[in-house]
Amino acid sequence: MTLKVYLSGEIHTDWREQIIDGSGDLDVAFDGPVTDHGASDDCGVAILGAEPNKYWHDHKGAMVNAIRTRKGLADADVVVVRFGDKYKQWNAAFDAGYAAALGKSLIVLNPPEHQHALKEVHAAALAVAEEPGQVVDVLRYVLTGRLPG
Repeated sequence: MTLKVYLSGEIHTDWREQIIDGSGDLDVAFDGPVTDHGASDDCGVAILGAEPNKYWHDHKGAMVNAIRTRKGLADADVVVVRFGDKYKQWNAAFDAGYAAALGKSLIVLNPPEHQHALKEVHAAALAVAEEPGQVVDVLRYVLTGRLPG
């Protein structure tokens, strides 16, 4: 069985590549948001036309991105949401809540110092990991029943 995994959240580190590379021997299809920050911010105005007001510029981009995000979350078997240290990821919190509302299996990935701040998000998750390798181990166990090591 191919497991469809949507990788959501912070875009400033290589956590996605670590999970994808670590899952190379597993039957997993990965999807996720557009991680090119400029393309993600400007997609609305690039496609639908310029906006003189920054609010409406951002709004158009958010709406176009939401089409992709909602489809990816809806199609996923498992949603992994990464909260990083450097930036606040409000979109990650939305994605986690949306995935939970859709009944998706949710894995949250965040550093230990975010445990308290994310306690409500963690309550919706089926697994909370601190390292990308732990996510790979969860996926491997789900698909094969094998424990790490």
